[in-house]
Amino acid sequence: MLARARAGSHKRVMSLSVQPFSRSPSGSAAALRERAPAKVNLSLRVLGRRADGYHELVSLVAFAGAGDRLSLEPGPLSLAVSGPNAAQAGAEADNLVLRAASALAARVPDLAMGRFHLVKHLPVAAGLGGGSADAAAALRLLARLNGLAPDDPRPREAALEAGSDVPACLASVACLMTGRGEGIAPVVLPRFGLVLVNPRVPVSTAEVFRLLALQPGEVRASVPASPPADRSALLTFLRGEPNDLEAPAQRLAPVLAEVAAALEATPGHRLVRMSGSGATMFALYDDCRAAARAAKLVKAAHPGWWVKPTVLG
Repeated sequence: MLARARAGSHKRVMSLSVQPFSRSPSGSAAALRERAPAKVNLSLRVLGRRADGYHELVSLVAFAGAGDRLSLEPGPLSLAVSGPNAAQAGAEADNLVLRAASALAARVPDLAMGRFHLVKHLPVAAGLGGGSADAAAALRLLARLNGLAPDDPRPREAALEAGSDVPACLASVACLMTGRGEGIAPVVLPRFGLVLVNPRVPVSTAEVFRLLALQPGEVRASVPASPPADRSALLTFLRGEPNDLEAPAQRLAPVLAEVAAALEATPGHRLVRMSGSGATMFALYDDCRAAARAAKLVKAAHPGWWVKPTVLG
């Protein structure tokens, strides 16, 4: 969650244990399913720290073809986690799903709940909004289960309560995100090949923001520029709109410079940058074939890293 800045703000709204997953007697056909795509911050400007402790941001956000998967079967509220990165899913990642469910239940009387099963593909604490995407997927599943109208404001209200990145993940479309995450303006972006690389080193969002050393109330005005839809113009636009958190994140995890160098050495890369507060770097390519070739080169040179070729948009 990018803009969360207040100490002690990760209080739990519900105490629930994570249960081992097993199929219901009726089989998996009754389960509702949602993708939880990775969020990629193509740009991220920190305008300052608000009086309420949150950081004011302007970020161009897009979503990748890669992500987690979440399913829901009607029944008592519970969460089971499996998948290649399930072992990384600690209390924060687990409970974002449950926190979002609780926030929606507080707004919707007699909300029907269920058993969530999260298949965790994305690394945790990686700047990809994995936990936020999972929470957003939970809200979409609950809205479907309960027949909530698409324009019902309560899932979005619950999303913002669950975390600053959750409203953007709830929409899961390219957008210009402003405020602490409450401002969502959809945009049209071209499609890119994408490589995500995480050196399996978690980076604390709170520590990254601490290194910015912004005092509460220090917020500079900014009028967000609308990104161009043309591929070449967009790349030019992005080169002038960096991620302000990349430098402090590299101070905490110097290996990020090595990851960036590995991606910059791949043929055909158009942009190399860090997503969110780290520690995942990404590179954009003209198409998915170029991204797949680049990922193969990076993985061969660094077999211990998490490397994922996919698409953006």
